[in-house]
Amino acid sequence: MAFKSPLDDFYFNLNELGLLKQVQSLPGFEEITDDIVPSILEENARFVEEQVAPLNVIGDREHSVWQDGIVKTPTGFKEAFKSYTESGWQALQHDPEFGGQGFPKLLAAVTSENINAANLSFALCPLLTDGCIEAITQAGSEEQKQKFIPPMLEGRWTGTMNLTEPQAGSDLALVNSKAVKQEDGSYRITGQKIFITYGEHDMSENIIHLVLARTPDAPAGVKGISLFVVPKFLVNDDGGIGPRNDVWCASVEEKLGINASPTAVLLFGDNKGEVGEGAIGYLIGEENAGLSYMFVMMNEARFNVGIQGIAVSERAYQHALAYSQERLQSNAIEGSSGPVPIFNHPDVQRMLSTMLGLIQGARSTALFAATSHDIASHHPDAAMRAQHKAMQEYLVPIVKAFSTEMSLEVTSLGVQVHGGMGFIEQTGAAQYYRDARILPIYEGTTAIQANDFIGRKTLRDGGMVAKGFIQAMRATAAELDAYAEQTSMEFLKKQFTKGIEAYESSLNTILRLGSEGKLRATFSASVPFLMLAGYVHSAWHLVRSALVSQTKTGTVYEQKINTALFYAAHLLPRAIALADTVEASELVGPLMIKVE
Repeated sequence: MAFKSPLDDFYFNLNELGLLKQVQSLPGFEEITDDIVPSILEENARFVEEQVAPLNVIGDREHSVWQDGIVKTPTGFKEAFKSYTESGWQALQHDPEFGGQGFPKLLAAVTSENINAANLSFALCPLLTDGCIEAITQAGSEEQKQKFIPPMLEGRWTGTMNLTEPQAGSDLALVNSKAVKQEDGSYRITGQKIFITYGEHDMSENIIHLVLARTPDAPAGVKGISLFVVPKFLVNDDGGIGPRNDVWCASVEEKLGINASPTAVLLFGDNKGEVGEGAIGYLIGEENAGLSYMFVMMNEARFNVGIQGIAVSERAYQHALAYSQERLQSNAIEGSSGPVPIFNHPDVQRMLSTMLGLIQGARSTALFAATSHDIASHHPDAAMRAQHKAMQEYLVPIVKAFSTEMSLEVTSLGVQVHGGMGFIEQTGAAQYYRDARILPIYEGTTAIQANDFIGRKTLRDGGMVAKGFIQAMRATAAELDAYAEQTSMEFLKKQFTKGIEAYESSLNTILRLGSEGKLRATFSASVPFLMLAGYVHSAWHLVRSALVSQTKTGTVYEQKINTALFYAAHLLPRAIALADTVEASELVGPLMIKVE
């Protein structure tokens, strides 16, 4: 089934919910005019629909193939990546000083969703490159910025993130790759890194690895980690490609999904290059401060993985919707002269509406977060920048964790809509389910996002950001009073108010448990609390969408009201149940499974 960019919903968020105007008013975005935005989005939609989406099934079937340290990507990937970068999409959101186009994060989030919906495996290469560019932009020296960023923006080079080792997954304190300083100021890197997305491939002439490693006298734990840039090929003074560095791809993993994306095992210092033993790397920033620099890249990646969850869900929804309109099965519940498309059956409608509500709520939350990012980085008032930075940072774990967890439900429902045919690979529904399964795992599992959400984003400021959101939600709920004579809007307010109250009561429980030092109880409730926040933030934007749609006519606006009502009836009650779980955490949180 052909993929179509959900432009109507993008435009609704940008225009009807006022996100675009907020960004257009910021210094530096004066050229992001009302006429240029549709041209950008429609050209991006055309590109991904025509050139990237058709490669999705091909990549899943062919996989990326490793042989003697070399990785060949599936048919069409290399050519599509060349077109992607030559069209300027890699450079869209980055600094014009180095060849970027300087577009806001808001529009980059839209184009990111498009490319990920079209082909999740393909999109991982530019996603990691974006993060690499951002990390070097913020922490690299001027020489490093000039040397490494322009070629990545042009697509001649790509970027990776090298954190994980066999013994060091989420616990980076266990990283033991070594970096020994040389007389010329460079370092020799030795060690093994695993799960390195696009760590080796044939789509660019060079690969820029950002690598965490320890110097010999580094302190133990995370305070002793440094960050190095280690190119696959060294770079000559004129910017050209030099000798092959001592970085070697030992293998690529066979995976459940995202099969076209090469997940590499990389050996640093195996004496397989042209520079002697030990990969040559260059320190970024200061020694022992690597983790803070890498977090720049990780936060960029975490937000984009949340976008991936929304994207693969959108693709699964479109696939299921199309199938439901074609598949004839059973009479209509009201009676009919013969089998009707399953789209007409109430439970298929329930599944499709669940998919749509989860997708649109998560999308609006992500685009709201992207707007806060733009305000935090461009607003002339320091207080406004600080406020929106706190809001954006609070929302990142929600976007990452909620959007990826909901993608498992949405893609599973996509299979269910197909019935038995969904379990058959030829229909295509299963690929989205398989591809989505990695999303709540990589770039920090859901539990890690939830721990960050509780520890850094809630307890640290006494819940001030959360309280600000709750206040804004109550103001939105009050706007529904203008439509009190409508039974549907009255119902929407009742349900939304229950959701807000669940959010607030759970927040208070978390703050109390934290202040009392009951850490096991507090953190046992972290995932339920984060998911609760995701449901209520999604509801907030769907209610805002319903309010906007009250005075408009057309199918888009009617659907927005219907989606908000369905969400309030079928999905928002989950927040109330999760609040009960949070409340009970003091009682059951400290309990542990007993083993002999």
